[in-house]
Amino acid sequence: MKNQVQLITYVDRLGGQRDGADLRRLKQLLSDPSSPLAGVFGGVHLLPFFHAIDGADAGFDPIDHTQVDPRLGNWGDVKALTESLDVMADVIVNHMSSESPQFQDYAEKGEASAYAGLFLTLDAVFPHGARERDLLAIYRPRPGLPLAPVTLKTGERRMLWTTFTAAQIDIAVRHPQGRAYLSGILRTFADNGIRMVRLDAVGYAIKKAGENCFMMAETFDFIGEFAGEAKALGIEVLVEIHAYHQRQIEIASKVDWVYDFALPPLVLHAFNFRTAAALKRWIGIRPTNALTVLDTHDGIGIIDIGADTGDRQAHPGLVPPEELDALVERIHDASQGESRRATGAAASNLDLYQVNCSFFDAMGRDETAYLLARAIQFFLPGVPQVYYVGLLAGHNDMALLSRTQVGRDINRHFYGADEIATECERPVVRRLIELIRLRNRHPAFGGSFRLLASGDEELSLRWERAGEWAVLRVNFASLAHELSYSAAGGEGERFAFS
Repeated sequence: MKNQVQLITYVDRLGGQRDGADLRRLKQLLSDPSSPLAGVFGGVHLLPFFHAIDGADAGFDPIDHTQVDPRLGNWGDVKALTESLDVMADVIVNHMSSESPQFQDYAEKGEASAYAGLFLTLDAVFPHGARERDLLAIYRPRPGLPLAPVTLKTGERRMLWTTFTAAQIDIAVRHPQGRAYLSGILRTFADNGIRMVRLDAVGYAIKKAGENCFMMAETFDFIGEFAGEAKALGIEVLVEIHAYHQRQIEIASKVDWVYDFALPPLVLHAFNFRTAAALKRWIGIRPTNALTVLDTHDGIGIIDIGADTGDRQAHPGLVPPEELDALVERIHDASQGESRRATGAAASNLDLYQVNCSFFDAMGRDETAYLLARAIQFFLPGVPQVYYVGLLAGHNDMALLSRTQVGRDINRHFYGADEIATECERPVVRRLIELIRLRNRHPAFGGSFRLLASGDEELSLRWERAGEWAVLRVNFASLAHELSYSAAGGEGERFAFS
């Protein structure tokens, strides 16, 4: 994986038209010399582009995980994109759509179906029956149980695992059919030039009677085996987990790459409470094999800096609970109440541990503070990723939220080509693009990192390599700041945030 900033985007929401040429348009947007985004990114994470992109969960419930949605293009278009950029794709490990041909065949034929072993039943995990305490022990970040009763056309009634929604049927990943299904996805990706995969929802993939069924030892075993299979095909693996911060550190020690999901709320905390103390504590212990993010296609995680839900007293969070609660309220205030309409039980939102809001609006549309937040992200060890809405300093899309009543759609705007061109002329976007180019090109970021000593209200970060250096200083009490770096001729230069 290149040590350069990557873009996270839906293919059809960044200049797309769903006419079969969206992948080609994206390639042109990111590589054509006439585009303001030409050469800005070292890689791109394509959010689900499989058939179909508009299911119950915006593509995270694939009907056919090995087919590109024809409204976007085809595998040849994906392979063409990989010739100029590192491309990451999702392997939705835990589930597939109830509209998939495999599940439709199972629903039609029951146990006589060739796919009967592909879908996980309650009996497969609890062959002797499940007690109340067994079910209540299952880790569940959403309301209700991860199970759905289904009546097959044969008259058989089964209780199927549905960790996320009833339209997303869990895969029996340890069954030969489950293994073959996932292996086929990897081979298809490898054949078409994809060299990085994100394992979506992998923390829930293994279920075991009497356990919480989330990131168990058996889950790590499965991740290790799957990652080994991917590596044999030349593919790197990113594990996507929202969890208590100490758990994230443990996970990172056992996998190739993780997300730094604690960073977004900690950056917001630093600006809102005028202190870097919690952020610096995290910097001192955080895993460095991380993809740093401030925003993604999901909401801003809260669980990642809170106390362990299993034992809050023994395992406190990175910030006190009262400050965490206050931070959520301050995000709502900064967004003029818009995020409140998309978060919690509002708007059919299911992820109760996330705040749905564009990151720019979560920061009250303060352009200087927003660029400083990005600078902090880019200065931390790891590979930065920037979400397409964040790239354009996007606002909350209340019209889309109103139409779909899906909370996360507040931060999933559809940008047309003209709108992209206009947004790229905004000073905050132009400065962000310049900041990305600095992070990609300056040699210091390939060297060694230091967190410099400073007071609780200050953050000082330094990179250096073979006489080259870059330093970022932010005082959260006064908002004084400076980003300086070595330049040709031994002179130092400063980055202008406004």
